[in-house]
Amino acid sequence: MTKSNEQKFAVIQLSGSQIKVYEGKEYEVNKLKGNKGDTIEIEEVLLIVNGEDIRIGEPYLKDSKVLLEITSQKKDKKVNVVKYKAKSRYRRTYGHRALITRVLVKEIK
Repeated sequence: MTKSNEQKFAVIQLSGSQIKVYEGKEYEVNKLKGNKGDTIEIEEVLLIVNGEDIRIGEPYLKDSKVLLEITSQKKDKKVNVVKYKAKSRYRRTYGHRALITRVLVKEIK
């Protein structure tokens, strides 16, 4: 019987940020190259915790990988930006939709 604090997880470096990932869960990250169904092998593993076994990299762990599967490529929700300066009749509005990739963590090796 495993407790919630004894689950297997890893901290990986992916698209410019560090993410704590669990096996079998999905995450949204900045856009990655690939199509739906592609498998990505991440070797930039910073930390792996498996119950009481904790392995820390300096900066990365050797012989450790995290397998990810791309489940979708899409655009995020729109962010509207409004610039306004008082008393000068200056108003600007623009929007932005970030490109994101949804990935499923298949396995932590």
